Amino acid sequence: MTHKTAVVTGAGSGIGKAVAAALLKEGYAVALAGRRREPLEETANTVNSGSSKRLVFPTDVSNAESVAKLFAAVCHEFGRLDVLFNNAGINVPGATIDELTVEQWRSVVDINLTGAFLCAREAFKLMKAQTPRGGRIINNGSISAYVPRPYSAPYTATKHGITGLTKSISLDGRQFDIVCSQIDIGNAATELAAKMAKGVPQADGAIRVEPLMDLDHVARAVVYMAGLPLEANVQFMTLMATKMPFIGRG
Repeated sequence: MTHKTAVVTGAGSGIGKAVAAALLKEGYAVALAGRRREPLEETANTVNSGSSKRLVFPTDVSNAESVAKLFAAVCHEFGRLDVLFNNAGINVPGATIDELTVEQWRSVVDINLTGAFLCAREAFKLMKAQTPRGGRIINNGSISAYVPRPYSAPYTATKHGITGLTKSISLDGRQFDIVCSQIDIGNAATELAAKMAKGVPQADGAIRVEPLMDLDHVARAVVYMAGLPLEANVQFMTLMATKMPFIGRG
């Protein structure tokens, strides 16, 4: 691989941090986007490869102007964009739909779905105009893109929306050599998923401990997807802790 470039959102922690580090190790020039500079700097400094360029760019993915500035900086610094890993996402405390506030709903939709749209829109513009044209957008979906967990209406709705966005970009991007795929991850060992090891609600009302898998598996999967030639695509990948309750869930 020679001098490919990537943008990773939510790169300051969890899955985004692991993927950004893995792409840097593979020799990608990587723009690390997230809300706070300090975690992004920490991610950038985890890989001691002088040959891999990195751009730390604090970004609010829910804000169109902030996102546009990110991709303008990528174009200026790297000259092109080969891969976007649309990863930024949040959740709110579990509640039935009648207990959710409008503000909670909007906060999740703004980051998880509108943020993914805004980043994909700017990436699409760059990939369509650059020479050689084209590129790859990888959206971070979730097991919840297929089946919900209890008390998760905002998160589940946005992840179902990501699947529709993935399919639409895949269709619209064909004529411009822009491919789009989705990785649906179940129980990667992040800070947000640490509660799984203590027990979480199940569809039958029980509380059960769930297994976790190492983040490295996710990072390697995204690197594989990113490295394919544009004539091939992993349209959807489900990567999960083998014994987690997904098959048969609900």
